[in-house]
Amino acid sequence: MKIAIAGAGAMGCRFGVKLQSAGNQVTLIDNWAAHVAAINQQGLTVTTDDGTDHVYHLTAVAPQAVTGEFDLVILFTKAMQMDQMLQDISGILGNHPAVLTLANGIGNVETIERHVPKSQIVVGTTVWSSGMPGPGHIKVTGTGSISLQAVVPTEFADFSGLLTTLNAAGLNASQADNVMAAIWKKAGLNSVLNTYCTLFDCNIGEFGALPNWRTLNDAVLNEFEAVAQAAGVAFSAQDVTDLIAAQFSPETNGGHYPSMHQDMAHQRPTEIDFLNGYVAKLGAQLQVPAPTNAILAQEIHAQEALKGIS
Repeated sequence: MKIAIAGAGAMGCRFGVKLQSAGNQVTLIDNWAAHVAAINQQGLTVTTDDGTDHVYHLTAVAPQAVTGEFDLVILFTKAMQMDQMLQDISGILGNHPAVLTLANGIGNVETIERHVPKSQIVVGTTVWSSGMPGPGHIKVTGTGSISLQAVVPTEFADFSGLLTTLNAAGLNASQADNVMAAIWKKAGLNSVLNTYCTLFDCNIGEFGALPNWRTLNDAVLNEFEAVAQAAGVAFSAQDVTDLIAAQFSPETNGGHYPSMHQDMAHQRPTEIDFLNGYVAKLGAQLQVPAPTNAILAQEIHAQEALKGIS
């Protein structure tokens, strides 16, 4: 399969390596010129859990330079960058590739619909993780899985073929029964782990070792559940709590610093407005108070301001 990964950061690169190693033809697309150049010149260095470095040779291009036809486009851009990325790669969308987003946050489907028909869109969530020490270099930790669903299941051409491709690459993909519930479940996880790990400058295992992690967790997720119920979205705070607790072990994602922590450390804007901020805003519209999520969003924005991030 010919696969384009739009947004070849830490996660996009990890997926790219796994998919190409399984025999697919992968093109990485990213705006970071130094990263693209490093991959093309020296290959992509992948540091594994045991500290060993492996080098993989993939094709990397800037969004404006990508050409050709693809069977699948995987979007790994940040939510606030997705619309511009889709504009920049519009030339490769004309042959009607499947478009899969595994990006964090709520509201991505609406963004993608402005560029391709609903029948081409697949939305998913993943608990795979990865970090990026520098251009052309990622560090991977633990294992993961993917849960995904076509936005219009009756019109998507070959969902079973997509699952086969992903699973042949060892990505542990399965079909979601309710895509919006899956998106909210992942957003709940990220609104706890991403946000608190960023504010406390800790990794996932360190957050899980806090004596009051459950109190902090419940303050976020109980509001999520109330807002989701008012919005008609299935959401279980307990189910998300169980998923979060499963990430604490070093064998899963305990040693991982979430993407928001990485963004803050590298002085990049965060996705807070598509996580805690989104739920706080929707709660206000639905007259369901979400004060914990609202203040957490403001605390992240305050940290961004102190670091001069805009």
